[in-house]
Amino acid sequence: MKAFILAAGLGTRLKPWTLHHPKALVPVGGVPMLERVIKSLERQGFDDIVVNVHHFADQIEDFLDSHSFNARVRISDERAELLDTGGAILHAAPLLCEDDRPFLIHNVDILSDADLAGLMRVHESTGAGDTMLVSPRDSSRRLVAAHDGRLIGWHSMTTGQYRPAGFVGSPVFAQPAFSGIHVMSPRLVAEMPALGFSGKFSVIDFLLECASRQADGHDDRNDDRNDDRYKVMTFCNPRMTLIDIGKPETLSRANSLFNV
Repeated sequence: MKAFILAAGLGTRLKPWTLHHPKALVPVGGVPMLERVIKSLERQGFDDIVVNVHHFADQIEDFLDSHSFNARVRISDERAELLDTGGAILHAAPLLCEDDRPFLIHNVDILSDADLAGLMRVHESTGAGDTMLVSPRDSSRRLVAAHDGRLIGWHSMTTGQYRPAGFVGSPVFAQPAFSGIHVMSPRLVAEMPALGFSGKFSVIDFLLECASRQADGHDDRNDDRNDDRYKVMTFCNPRMTLIDIGKPETLSRANSLFNV
C-alpha cells in the first residue's frame, strides 16, 4: 500500500522551532513527528511512502537518508513553490499514480490510532474517487455529509459560511470534522486539470468541486446525474483518538495520549 505524507508546510504556529527547522521534524516525546507517522504507516502495512518537502527541505532529506525504514520512502520536491495540499498531490502524481491503486494522504502533524488499512478497504469497496476520514470531534470547520456519507459541502462554525456558494445546510445532514487523512484514487487525480485545478490549490477546494458536480450532474461530457467519477465519501470513526500536533499547546497532550 502507498501513502503520501504532507510535510512541506511552513509550520508558522510552531515558531520559533520552524524558524530554523521544518515542521515535520518537530520532536514529539523526543521523536520527530515525521518518524512517528512513517512508523505508524509501516505498522499498518504501508510499504511505499512519498514525502513532500519545501520548508528546510534539505533537513528532511538528510533525516530520511540517515534513518532506515522498512518502507520505500521517496521525495516529492516542492522547493520551487509550496503548492498547498491539492497542488502537492498533483505535483506528486508521477510517484503516486504509477498504477491504478488508491493511495493514502496523511498530514504530517496528525497522530491517531485510526485503522488506516481498514480505511483503504472501505475506499475500495465504495468505488469513490476519494474517502475522507472524519469524526464528530469539536472543530471550527466541518464537512457536510449526506446520510450515506457522500460529501455535500463545508461549513465554518465561526462565520456560519457554507460552501459551495448557495448551499445551506440542513439538520438532517451530518457535520463531522475532517481528520487530515483521506484516500484518493488516481482516476480522481486525473480530473484535477480537467476541472481547472493546477499549480497551488487546496485539496478541500477540489473535493468540494467534485462533490458539487457529482450532486448536480454538471459534466459537459456526461449528463448522467449518477456519474460516480466525482464521488467523494466520508467515513466516520467516532471512537478514533486523534490529535493535531501542529500547534504548541497540543504537544504535551500528545505525550500523554500516545505514551511517548
